[in-house]
Amino acid sequence: MSKASEFIEALRRIEESGDVEPMARLFAPNAELSNVALNRPFRGPDGARNFWRGYRHTFGEVQSDFRCVVESDRSSVLEWKSHGTLASGVVFSYEGVSVIEHPAGMITRFKAYFDPRALGIQLEHAA
Repeated sequence: MSKASEFIEALRRIEESGDVEPMARLFAPNAELSNVALNRPFRGPDGARNFWRGYRHTFGEVQSDFRCVVESDRSSVLEWKSHGTLASGVVFSYEGVSVIEHPAGMITRFKAYFDPRALGIQLEHAA
């Protein structure tokens, strides 16, 4: 199975059941996880657990659909759109791109790029 496929399958587990362990196992001890809305990156498998728990707790329901997946033996780029409800029940939809570096098989860097205003505006209405 390709690293992108493993990542997508692990994300589906998080979104459906909240189980972050399959995702955490994909990350190297020195891995760095971030997105454009974070001030500092999360690190390693424990950081991955915290990052993905935080992601899942933001939403009541969430589903990500992937439009384009580009992969080499060292990295993957995933274009996605996520939709569902926030924890408050407000409907949301946003899209972006995730860059995943996995030069030796394990993920060493993950960064998600999206317009935080698209989700932030919806979060604002939820308050």
